[in-house]
Amino acid sequence: MKKILLTLVFSLILITSTNYVFAQELVSITHIDDPVIVLETNQGDIIIEFFHLDAPNHVKNFILLSNTGYYDGVLFHRIIPGFMIQSGDPNTIDGDPNTWGQGGNGSMSDRIDAEFNNIQHNRGIVSMARSSDPNSAGSQFFIIHQDSTFLDGEYTVFGRIVTESSFETLDKIAEVQTGTNDRPINPEQVKIIKATVVDRFEILDILQLSEPKRSGSTVTGTKSGYTTFENQQLDVKFSAPIGWLLQQPEKTSEDAPDVVAVGPKVDGINPYISLTIKDVKGKTIDELITAKNNILEQAVYQNQLEILSQGKIKSNVYQTEAIGSFQVDDTSLKIKFIEAMILTNDKLYTFAYSNTVDNFDGELSKFNESLNSFKIPSQDSTIIESTEELTKEEGGGCLIATATYGSEMATQVQQLRELRDNQLLQTESGTVFMGMFNEFYYSFSPIIADYERENPLFKETVKLAITPMISTLSLMENAESESEVLGIGISVIVLNLGMYLGVPAVVIIGIRKKF
Repeated sequence: MKKILLTLVFSLILITSTNYVFAQELVSITHIDDPVIVLETNQGDIIIEFFHLDAPNHVKNFILLSNTGYYDGVLFHRIIPGFMIQSGDPNTIDGDPNTWGQGGNGSMSDRIDAEFNNIQHNRGIVSMARSSDPNSAGSQFFIIHQDSTFLDGEYTVFGRIVTESSFETLDKIAEVQTGTNDRPINPEQVKIIKATVVDRFEILDILQLSEPKRSGSTVTGTKSGYTTFENQQLDVKFSAPIGWLLQQPEKTSEDAPDVVAVGPKVDGINPYISLTIKDVKGKTIDELITAKNNILEQAVYQNQLEILSQGKIKSNVYQTEAIGSFQVDDTSLKIKFIEAMILTNDKLYTFAYSNTVDNFDGELSKFNESLNSFKIPSQDSTIIESTEELTKEEGGGCLIATATYGSEMATQVQQLRELRDNQLLQTESGTVFMGMFNEFYYSFSPIIADYERENPLFKETVKLAITPMISTLSLMENAESESEVLGIGISVIVLNLGMYLGVPAVVIIGIRKKF
């Protein structure tokens, strides 16, 4: 249930946790936090980094095979200059040359299902070889010598080489003399002596490469510290931090992100900035806010989420800032995130950023730059700048939810939400009652909620003060008919007016009479 809830609530945090689980599994096997592969060959070393989000199973397969020594001693058995060099077949160690290119299994299963993505097969890209069956990858891989984009979408790209010396080694291997079936005349010239998994920080000469080119997407230089990402198919354009790896994961659900920028790992966690696009034809921003908050309330009730702030920052832009808590194996994670929902032209664009609580503020400016630079090219306008300002300042947060978060009263608050949804809002009188109540309540609630977060003592005071009110609201569960909703509702209002206004007034009058 917790995993399902996390999936529904914050896809961005799910990316973080998925990456964390993947990384922890590899760490437990390789004892390396941020792995790259060093292929030691007769012609020099080749250093490979990975696209974890684009092809997670292929990355895992390649790292595990390398870690077990599977590639030690294999040849680059197929060499076509101007195209690619291919390796990874154990038959090349001591097998008949006529069998070269026919062997090799995966690390977890004999064959790996395709993870085709939109990364272009340009120079230095590492991709997985296969037969005519798309789901037949095993251990064989190839490195692109010169741009070969006709392969795009047909083979799974999972990495690229990342040092100048790696490119020099690539060129040297591509230049060796070949014979039948593009096999090297002198196999000893092109042997992988050893494949080693090392931590990225151990490689001192990694190039500052631009983002990999993608079909339908362009990444260009822009102002200092940022690149510009543009995708014509998605009709989006925004700035992304230089050094953050841009990826477009498979769209497994409508809530899955379309574009993710992955920052360098700090304290075992990568920060993420993501953009998710959904078709929401006919829906208003208020309807989308309600749907979002209904999901968030469940997470708050489960003590998996603490809402820090919520509110419209523009007429059609709604921003939420929160901290999520969840378990991955025996490790407790606290991830802070912020997301901005933008409604325009029947599409909902959600920009989100997540990081550990300690490191969140340090990268927040990068998220703000991405958000503020966001454009829809077909409209030729910057969305945030062109959006209408709010007619009034709107803060965020429910003072009751904030005051009771993590306490024994959280259960009662959730029961009141269920009462509201299952009984009050099912009647016309209840709907009218809740409409009037919300209009009044949210005229002051966000201000109080913000101060509760700033002052723990004030938060505790508010919790004590609202305890009687929460108890009286539970009387509404006895209302079943229209008339009962109206009658009990009025009684509850009068009762609370008496407790919070009448009683204090009587006490004050009595004190004044004595003096």
